[in-house]
Amino acid sequence: MAEAAVLDVGNCDPDHSTLNRMLTQHFDVRVDRVMFVDEAIRKLESNQYALVLFNRLIFADGSPGIALLEQAKTNGTSTKTPMMMISNFDESQQQCTAAGGVPGFGKNAIFDQSTQDLLSKYLPAKS
Repeated sequence: MAEAAVLDVGNCDPDHSTLNRMLTQHFDVRVDRVMFVDEAIRKLESNQYALVLFNRLIFADGSPGIALLEQAKTNGTSTKTPMMMISNFDESQQQCTAAGGVPGFGKNAIFDQSTQDLLSKYLPAKS
């Protein structure tokens, strides 16, 4: 399988670095990063992503990450692209899946095997 593109939305520099390291260590991916919902929508309109990972709270402006999912699903920008929230809070994860997102993981679990197993449903393994 060819390299997959992942869009990382709203994570601070240290979290993005950790996430990027985990993703590129275990999967054949390229990670694009944006810091705002409107930037993410533009990226989704002009690129094909295997997975969108978004923070519960967008770091740059504190807006709710779920707004990205709701906007993308409402305007048809990304009806087929899996969108996954990164949050340690079960209630936020439930809100995400209820809005059409796929089950996600928390920052506390970035390097857990269960997270790698979850992501392997959407991303090609590193060869």
